[in-house]
Amino acid sequence: MGFEVFATVLNLEGEGAKHLRKVCSSRLTLLQVDITQPQQVQQALLDTKAKLGIRELWGLVNNAGWCVNIGDAELSLMSNYRGCMEVNFFGTVTVTRTFLPLLRQSKGRIVTISSPSGEHPFPCLASYGASKAALNLFINTLRHELDPWGVKVSTILPSAYKTGQSSNAEYWEKQYKSLIQGLPPNLLEEYGEEYLLETKELFQNYAKTANEDLSPVIDTIVEALLSPQPQVRYYAGPGLILMYFICSYLPFSISDRFLQKLFVQKKVMPRALMKQQGLSPNDNNNSIKENMNDSSSNNSNFTKCID
Repeated sequence: MGFEVFATVLNLEGEGAKHLRKVCSSRLTLLQVDITQPQQVQQALLDTKAKLGIRELWGLVNNAGWCVNIGDAELSLMSNYRGCMEVNFFGTVTVTRTFLPLLRQSKGRIVTISSPSGEHPFPCLASYGASKAALNLFINTLRHELDPWGVKVSTILPSAYKTGQSSNAEYWEKQYKSLIQGLPPNLLEEYGEEYLLETKELFQNYAKTANEDLSPVIDTIVEALLSPQPQVRYYAGPGLILMYFICSYLPFSISDRFLQKLFVQKKVMPRALMKQQGLSPNDNNNSIKENMNDSSSNNSNFTKCID
């Protein structure tokens, strides 16, 4: 579209960077930036200023995100909570604050990719959702404060898309093993390995049904950057308006059940809970087999329903 774009990547020699060089025009400049490292963010600012010269920076798109979570809030490792906050919140805050002087000067745009999980309690996404909730409040506060400066601030809330490691089976297996090794033995015993195994299988099956076509999100980013009157928030993807209506206006008993059906449909019970109810461990083993056979088709059918 004629814009000069500065794209940050973790590794200038990585596959993503190579792909960008191959498909993009000469107006693309790649910058190696880990947004959790303030000195790298500062260097990106210096490199951007040098390339801009007397021109102005029009927009900042906060797109970096990290989600490592395959368990309940109690089972999630503290390293997961801190990791999500470092990237999704503190990293984004660092980048935004660093480039704000340029954006105030140009009366430009800030566009941030957030997540519905920052506003609704999706099961097994406590660490990710908490970081996105913090991000949402920061961006909304920024929107009020930057209005006198003429800077427009928008948030994009996408549905499920297949990005990063989400469809990598080895990645999920690695996260599962890391979780098993990191849990206190007594906590692992109370929940049981079969409970965590089911959660991993459900996450993998859900990731397989995610949308591979990223164009709704890309189109929304372009609109937020170029529209004379950009919206405060955009919903990018099918089913989101329905989800927000249900979660905003219907009783919790309905909205909670909706989110459980939408995301991970757990059938395996924690061992300690089964013991309290006098149930046999064999019931859990049958549930795991049933989930592995049915969860993918269940997710697919529900997606078709809300489309």
